[in-house]
Amino acid sequence: MKFLRLTSASLLSLAVLAGCGQQETKTAETAVYQPEQVNAERIKAHVEFLADDTLMGRDTGSEGYQIAANYVISNFKQLGLSPQGDHGSYQQQVTFRRTFLEEGSATLKVETANGPVELKFQDEFITSGSALENESFVKAELVFVGYGVVAPDFGYNDYADIDVDGKIVVVLTGRPDDLPSEEGAHIGSGSEKMRHAVDNGAVGLITLHTPKRDEVRPFSVTAKYASSPRMSWLGKDGKPNGTYPQIKGSAYISDKAAAPLFEGAELSLEQVFAKDTNKEKIKGFPLKTTVEIAKKSRHEEITSPNVVATLEGSDPELKNEYVVFSAHLDHIGVNSHHGDHEEGEEVDNINNGALDNASGVSILLETARLLTSQPAPKRSVLFVVVTGEEKGLLGSSYYAQNPTVPAMQMVANVNLDMPLILYPFADVIAFGSTHSSLGPIVESAAKKIDISLSPDPMPEQALFTRSDHYSFVKEGIPSVFLMTGFKSKDPNIDGGEMFRDFLKNHYHQHSDQIDLPIRWDAAASFAEVNMMIGLEIANGAERPTWNKGDFFGKTFAQ
Repeated sequence: MKFLRLTSASLLSLAVLAGCGQQETKTAETAVYQPEQVNAERIKAHVEFLADDTLMGRDTGSEGYQIAANYVISNFKQLGLSPQGDHGSYQQQVTFRRTFLEEGSATLKVETANGPVELKFQDEFITSGSALENESFVKAELVFVGYGVVAPDFGYNDYADIDVDGKIVVVLTGRPDDLPSEEGAHIGSGSEKMRHAVDNGAVGLITLHTPKRDEVRPFSVTAKYASSPRMSWLGKDGKPNGTYPQIKGSAYISDKAAAPLFEGAELSLEQVFAKDTNKEKIKGFPLKTTVEIAKKSRHEEITSPNVVATLEGSDPELKNEYVVFSAHLDHIGVNSHHGDHEEGEEVDNINNGALDNASGVSILLETARLLTSQPAPKRSVLFVVVTGEEKGLLGSSYYAQNPTVPAMQMVANVNLDMPLILYPFADVIAFGSTHSSLGPIVESAAKKIDISLSPDPMPEQALFTRSDHYSFVKEGIPSVFLMTGFKSKDPNIDGGEMFRDFLKNHYHQHSDQIDLPIRWDAAASFAEVNMMIGLEIANGAERPTWNKGDFFGKTFAQ
């Protein structure tokens, strides 16, 4: 049954009934204001618009992305949500620097006791342009520092007793195997390795592709994207975020080409790789070689907005706290070419991103509609639809560091990214739920509509650090990333199989479009779960807290 809002006409008829005797008055007084029922057709209409070819894949900074942003704004306005962007608008403009590596400019030379060795760009090493300089050059001695990780909580400091001041550090890709999946993904991330190199005085960073990594993703696949531009957002001071002037050069070297770096050292590269493959402890040591890295870069600036709106809470005190729903609106745009095809054959090169992440934004819009159709919860609800996720969580990172509400008043983040609505799911996965009191909240909310909460079925993917909620985690805000689980209500459908098939055959490909066998009933269930979680947090007596002693809670406490 569909519950409609009480219109002025129905209020008038109730007033008339009130004057028609005692029995009718009682009926009027007990009329219950109910939320509207979740509407699968609305979600479908949103996805059809956002994943249409007209939007050309919603690439960050593109006209198609702006059309999508205008569509979200229009929906927020229709729902009566307040603008929470810049200058009383719904948009928070983000300025990005797009950095291009000048063709043919990247060189890497290794000086060994037996003479110089020059590596070939793209075949043997890759590097990206510098967001800080048009011309970059560094020449320095090398020091091997294992994985380059520093994690006192887990007994790791790869820089202990090693002097890297003024040197180029060499690190293996990856991390020690005994680190837990989610914590390990943070500790072993490129940004953390770069930060520790800088803290210890290094002037350059070389990462080595390993045989172990090659089994997951071959060097040649990564190298295909070597010439793609990189993006970073510009802070209020005009400086690109996440960059370090001290680092004058960096490179990623193929496992097949890195042996000269270890010439004459206490262990050969082969021995180091064997330790990595066999999960043995690896300790760093100085190398007896020098490396020279040079390149030229050029820059462009583009802008692209986050879209932000608020549903004001009803409690005089708690309305100053915000439950944040986030979803990324951008996708990867248009491929310049797409695989092999016959001459004259029409090629679809638009990546529409129906499930990544038109579905997430559409479910967020339906969640907003459900929440505005009932009495407001105690806390306010903030809807943040972000740009630049596909470029490295950039829009959410900008918002989390430059929020349009006081940072300390954002109490939790629930992120929607790629809900795989291809089967009638019976459970949800909330990445991050084991780190804070959000775990029991999600479980309790989902249970109310017969959906269970399951543990992460793919810990090796470390998805907790790979979507926009992670930007909020890094600002100390308890967060979960909500995804459809692998259990299906239909015993003939294997949810896990469908998930893996999507990742293999449709993720970041032009086939992620509206003609996939999308289950709109599953989309409606997802919106309902999402709304229930939002209500549970927004009406809770206490704001969510990190679990006692939790790694992320300690590392990023506000």
